[in-house]
Amino acid sequence: MTHKSIQTLTFLALVFSSSVLKATEKPAQAVPDITPLPRSANLEIKAASVTYIEHLDLLVFEQKVRGEAGGTVPAAKGQMDGAPVLGYVFPTTLQPQDVGFGAVEGTLALALTSHPDFDDTPLWDENSDRNYANDGVVFHTHWVVLVADKRVPGGLKVRETAGDSEATLPPTNPGMPMYLDSPGFSAVLRGDTLKILVPAQRVSGKTSFQFDAVSVYMQVAQSGDRPVLGVYEVYGVLSGDLSLPYSVDRK
Repeated sequence: MTHKSIQTLTFLALVFSSSVLKATEKPAQAVPDITPLPRSANLEIKAASVTYIEHLDLLVFEQKVRGEAGGTVPAAKGQMDGAPVLGYVFPTTLQPQDVGFGAVEGTLALALTSHPDFDDTPLWDENSDRNYANDGVVFHTHWVVLVADKRVPGGLKVRETAGDSEATLPPTNPGMPMYLDSPGFSAVLRGDTLKILVPAQRVSGKTSFQFDAVSVYMQVAQSGDRPVLGVYEVYGVLSGDLSLPYSVDRK
């Protein structure tokens, strides 16, 4: 891990820790039109793991919650500006270039998200109805590059491509102005458990890295001085401080 990556993770850990400790406090500066989903057992992470299955060359990312995994989804707002996004997220020490982004500063995270107002997986048909543009509410996978942003209560955003004149994105990106990819990994949600199946080849063969697990409410912004996709509520951080203490198991 590079020195810049360590600095970024340290800063993000402080931001997340502050967000968790102050989750019930009113933000110093009110953010208009923000109504995070209520806290529930469906968003409370109780365990997580990443397992490398050698004979399949496959990484299995797993989170367990105290309620039903994926049992909560946002209600549609009816427009992109202010559209809600719910996510179960695995911040990692993998590098953005390991999954096809350029060598930018930030924390690479694998996210399982639901957002009923838009579909950002044009190559995939998650609800199998042969319409590739109507299934944003179905939980699906993204790679994102996270960076700090104090304009939102959660202190984080997906890094935008604006200002990066030579931004490099994977060919499966959905064309949004962010370091966001739609890799189409299989996601399995059963009872209290969610699993994401990631072929090791899709992370440049990296099978040893650190990670954490978080659940968050995000929101899209197309107006005002706000990030394009910012974190407005942190429901839980498994480690408690986003220190990424967990390692990949091998099977």
